[in-house]
Amino acid sequence: MTDAASPWLIVGLGNPGPEYAGNRHNVGFMVADLLAERMGGRFKAHRARAQVVEGRIGPPGPLSRRVVVAKPSSFMNLSGGPTTALRDFFKVPVANVVAVHDELDIDFGALRLKLGGGDNGHNGLKSITKSLGAEYHRVRFGIGRPPGRMPVADFVLRDFSSAERRELDYFVDRAADAVEALVIEGLERAQSTYNS
Repeated sequence: MTDAASPWLIVGLGNPGPEYAGNRHNVGFMVADLLAERMGGRFKAHRARAQVVEGRIGPPGPLSRRVVVAKPSSFMNLSGGPTTALRDFFKVPVANVVAVHDELDIDFGALRLKLGGGDNGHNGLKSITKSLGAEYHRVRFGIGRPPGRMPVADFVLRDFSSAERRELDYFVDRAADAVEALVIEGLERAQSTYNS
């Protein structure tokens, strides 16, 4: 259990720039955008090389939690620098850091919440783990495996298919719900609700 007074840092992983906005690799940014919208906040540039929104999630009262939602302005493989700088600036315990990212080994739209573990070849996680250690939370958003012999790099840097886009808003909404549940109710309860 973490200290209720400590803030949480929710880092959506993605690549900056409009050409990447609809990519599978940018689903972490999509979830961060929705969380910011729910909090009624607007992203502002932070000196830690990230776009940041500060606010609260959860019902007013003892369950309300102070959160910082961030989108690193660096490329995915350099996410660790901005994440660590924000952690230091906002004095966030590592156990209150949540990385929201795409995951190849899970079917499209399925979610897995976990604490710690490996990076599974994900360059964003690799960079964060190198900077912070592995004991942060992850909300893994399934994107499935590439079809046929398509290289993984091509697959993750492509936009979601038209069939996937029809369901994408629903799954991004569910992922944002899962992040809120993790912060407010704790990992075990959030896992039992959202780990599909």
